[in-house]
Amino acid sequence: MFPYKTSFKIDRKGSQSLYLQLSNQFIQLIKEQKLKPKTKLPGSRSLAELLNVHRKTVVACYEELMLQGWVESIAKKGTFVHSNLPLLQQTAFSKLGFNAEETQTSFSFYKNNAFQNFSKKKDEAMLSLNDGVSDGRLTPIDEIVRAYRRIAAKKNVYKHLGYNSVYGSDKLREVLVTYLNETRGLQIAKEHILITRGSQMGIWLSSQLLLKEQDIIVVGETNYASANATFSGQKATVITILVDENGIITDEIETICKKQQIKAVYVTSHHHHPTTVTLSAERRIHLLNLSKQYNFAIIEDDYDYDFNYNHAPILPLKSHDVNKNVIYIGSVCKTVAPVFRVGYLIASKEFVDEAANRRKIVDRQGDELLELTFADFIKSGDLDRHIRKVMKVYKQRRDLFCYLLYKELGGFFKFEKPKGGMAVWVILNQKYSWKQVTKEALKHQLEIGDYSRYEAVNTNHNAIRIGFASYNEEEIYELIAKLKTTMLALKN
Repeated sequence: MFPYKTSFKIDRKGSQSLYLQLSNQFIQLIKEQKLKPKTKLPGSRSLAELLNVHRKTVVACYEELMLQGWVESIAKKGTFVHSNLPLLQQTAFSKLGFNAEETQTSFSFYKNNAFQNFSKKKDEAMLSLNDGVSDGRLTPIDEIVRAYRRIAAKKNVYKHLGYNSVYGSDKLREVLVTYLNETRGLQIAKEHILITRGSQMGIWLSSQLLLKEQDIIVVGETNYASANATFSGQKATVITILVDENGIITDEIETICKKQQIKAVYVTSHHHHPTTVTLSAERRIHLLNLSKQYNFAIIEDDYDYDFNYNHAPILPLKSHDVNKNVIYIGSVCKTVAPVFRVGYLIASKEFVDEAANRRKIVDRQGDELLELTFADFIKSGDLDRHIRKVMKVYKQRRDLFCYLLYKELGGFFKFEKPKGGMAVWVILNQKYSWKQVTKEALKHQLEIGDYSRYEAVNTNHNAIRIGFASYNEEEIYELIAKLKTTMLALKN
């Protein structure tokens, strides 16, 4: 029998819930193949007695594992490790995790390339749809200002006012190591983090190192438009793959790999941009296995990890990256406010070193005082408190927005209520086009925005991404009313 009692470590004083501690350790045991597919797990009462925890903790753990696709419940038989999970190909366990001395990676990338510049136009209107941004009115300005003032008032503040590390603030990198290792299951050191001015810089730097003319990168058929523009700017060959309710279809990636060499796959695995679907556990492991087998990089853009309304955040691909093929990109911009350009790129030391060399050509360093402020903001627990606060607000806004959209405009639009994120993927009735809607909406002081960015490969899905988080209750009613007026005008 598997030694469950000695295989789990429970930290009752830790900040993470006990059921999540158990869930993450179960996932690790499954990844390590210590618990193989079809393995029957102990009953909740038995495991609770073994681990000296409440039975409800074990039940919540099993429910979380089922939500993430790691286990399955079979009626009258029990709970089993999911039978469809492929075994994760990996190196010896003695080599798992990151060490500061490690510099090698298993995929190739270019260390010299021409630089390109891209800009994104910003639309302005009285009431404008967005594709999912936070509400600046909820930003904890007082806490951020207090931290900034405290740092700026120190006698040795002058040390942070000159040219400092191109990697970003050492303190912020150290704080992020602890924070990301604890909250996202990563195994990193400071040497694996480059502070960026948001996720887009991380995507751009990755494309600079990975792609040259005619190199192949695979993305979703619907995808983040700015990422596509970045890859195309490198004159790379961008191959699009279908995305369904379980995320990007990895079987299609495997088919491509059997025919030609690809350099990278770009994914928004947590909530696919723009459709909001989550990459399933089975496909996550399949993708990681493919990256090892065919030696390509995975660019994981985890742009809204924190916003989940139905279950705890699913650990990113990077947390399972035993072969160090994943370049993990994130930021605090979406969580707090877009104006705070603080993000991070995480990869092998070798990759981070070269990314830092490229970054300093166009942006010598970030705002170190701001980076120190956010180090303090994260370490003090203010970031977690802010996330808990806005999660409740955004969930209420999601529920109201989806309720009104269905009630008032159900005949015009189809959509699935998103489990997380800050936007809804809205499919327009084929009787109409977004070109028509956009033109008519302007007559009613409503700007739809650039709908064409969601249809880069002409699949005729007739859908766009509409954000809900940045609107309060009154504004949501107003937005739906204007949209209803627009659609009724088109109908008549």
